[in-house]
Amino acid sequence: MRAVAYETFGGPITVRELPDPVPEPGEAILRVGATGICRSDWHGWQGHDPDIHEMPHVPGHEFAGEVAAVGADVLSFQPGDRVAVPFVAGCGDCEPCRAGNQHICDAQSQPGFTHWGSFAQFVRVRYAEDNMVLLPEEIEYVTAAALGCRFTTAYRAVVARARTAPDEWVAVHGCGGVGLSAIMIARSLGARVLAVDINPAALEMAVELGAEAAVDGRAGDVAATILDATGGGAHVSIEAMGHPAVLRASVSSLRKLGRHVQVGLLLGDETPTPVPMGLVIGRELEVMGSHGMQANLFPGLFDLILSGALDPDRLVTRLCNLDEGAELLESFDDDPHAGITVIDRF
Repeated sequence: MRAVAYETFGGPITVRELPDPVPEPGEAILRVGATGICRSDWHGWQGHDPDIHEMPHVPGHEFAGEVAAVGADVLSFQPGDRVAVPFVAGCGDCEPCRAGNQHICDAQSQPGFTHWGSFAQFVRVRYAEDNMVLLPEEIEYVTAAALGCRFTTAYRAVVARARTAPDEWVAVHGCGGVGLSAIMIARSLGARVLAVDINPAALEMAVELGAEAAVDGRAGDVAATILDATGGGAHVSIEAMGHPAVLRASVSSLRKLGRHVQVGLLLGDETPTPVPMGLVIGRELEVMGSHGMQANLFPGLFDLILSGALDPDRLVTRLCNLDEGAELLESFDDDPHAGITVIDRF
């Protein structure tokens, strides 16, 4: 198969021929229809993810495709099925999995991290029976790949964790793929949204996607601005950046009984992250983490798309082939491009 791969962290990223994967019991092999390029893939290439051990390594974790082969014990899917897959696959046997929370599985599998990913013509899906989801015919592979980790992560954060309700104020801190997805999902639920970022292009796109106000994170006191603009603070605040100062501003921008959801990864646990616990206590705030989304929540997300309330394709702003994807991943951290890039030609 043709695949994007690298031999060393931070080293050259090239397209090469690698062996086709063969399914083991419980696994499925997908012919990749489309795959998104995400900052997490860039972090993996930089050596920031402890799950990547063997080289060469193939990145990619936001994908959808057609089942090409299944191993023993995979009974619900067969070759030819169109499927989507969460970026965290749970084993199905541990306590979180048995409770329906496969996304925080004790033995989770993540294509593109724990094993070769989807920047290739084929990708292996472990624990396939519990994690693959049939993709409605009306939803194209590019759309499903755009859901990837960004839309699914945002959906769980906004819907399942924050319990966002119509007419509530939602502040989204960080307007990358997850943040912009969160804006679209919150708007589809009838919430009112404020967007915070330091990138003018990202803020412009946030407004195009439904944010009522755009707040420049470099201009003044962000929390005070949100408290004033919302008449007392946001009901929900989504931190999609992963920065201690942004986390503090997010918590501080909440009204009483507000809900903070931390989505952005705070790299480097050795650096203390100051959370204003006095405000958490005094305002009785909820502070939650959110990590991906399990397969059993996909139908609700599909329903929003099929109803027309949510259009993920608005966030897909660039399509490319596999060779171009290799170049774009290497330059990802220097690329100010707003929206989601999807590889759709292999």
